Amino acid sequence: MYASTVYERVLIAMSGGVDSAVAAARLCDMGHEVVGVTLHLWDYPDDAPAKSRCCAPEDAHDARTVADFLGIPHYTFDRRELFAREVVDPFVDAYLHGHTPSPCVSCNRTVKIRELLSLADRLGAARIATGHYAKVAQDDDGKMRLYRGRDRRKDQSYFLHMLSSAQLARLVLPLADAVKEEVRAEAIERNLPRADKGESQELCFVSSSHYARFVEERATDGRIRPGKILNRNGEQLGEHGGVHRFTIGQRRGLGIALGEPAFVTSIDESSGAVTVGPAQDIYCDGAEIYDTTWADDITLPLRAQVKVRSHHEPADALITRAEGKDATIVRFSEAVRAVSPGQIAVAYDGDRVLGGGTIRAARRLTEVQA
Repeated sequence: MYASTVYERVLIAMSGGVDSAVAAARLCDMGHEVVGVTLHLWDYPDDAPAKSRCCAPEDAHDARTVADFLGIPHYTFDRRELFAREVVDPFVDAYLHGHTPSPCVSCNRTVKIRELLSLADRLGAARIATGHYAKVAQDDDGKMRLYRGRDRRKDQSYFLHMLSSAQLARLVLPLADAVKEEVRAEAIERNLPRADKGESQELCFVSSSHYARFVEERATDGRIRPGKILNRNGEQLGEHGGVHRFTIGQRRGLGIALGEPAFVTSIDESSGAVTVGPAQDIYCDGAEIYDTTWADDITLPLRAQVKVRSHHEPADALITRAEGKDATIVRFSEAVRAVSPGQIAVAYDGDRVLGGGTIRAARRLTEVQA
């Protein structure tokens, strides 16, 4: 069980889900003065085919119900405009340019954590808390560092990699040493409202099966870019309705039949061409990343284990600064599958998060061997 000996006013983000409800209950057990906050980020139409169970008005209602049950105050703040500007619009733009974005990282960086800290200052709270499965611990130098949570399947440290030591010093993660099954059982044992509520989907504003339609609905200004589908030799196999429908490593929904498994190996942003090929063509030995954020005790070059997407098993790599340009180079010890521009590369030293950045380009093995 999460423990603390310092009793403070703590502002906790309550999404209306089970994780944040249990996190809030644990903070109350610890004797903190707990204040619940829900950020209203998105609205769904009544006929939406799928809802995330996160960030919408009905979730604020569930969060308030839990807060009332726990006897803590609860406030909802409208941040829909900010969320659309900082998360949704860049998500659409990325897909239109043939990239695969990580909007959860953008949300934590530009909306959730920033807004929670600002609200904490306004409400006189010393610290903020969330229901993330990750861990914050003090290092030997007295600085706070981010680590992977105990539940490897649910670990969300990847999405918090950009937080500074000063931000981490104000962050409480009550589920650091918990696993999802324990949290669900605890919610039931505590008789928390909506303890049987289902899991939220990966993204809070669009179902994973409707990405292309979501982009098309918001790109009615001529930005959809049809193009050619090519094989590895540059020969045309067909045509497509827009690069936003593809991502590196994709196998299904290509609109062509080659008689053998084919995968998206590259997307040309300038021409709109999508190249497909055999599985070996999607393996990469390196990547160029930008917009990097590193812990304040980290210097390059650096050997680390790097995740190139949230559910990727970390791969050993050497990280160096690129000569002559504002970028960082990651060289993998062994080839990594489907390194996608737009995704986030996050570096670890065992369980500790060292930092990371956005993937600008990948170096495929077939390009190296050519």
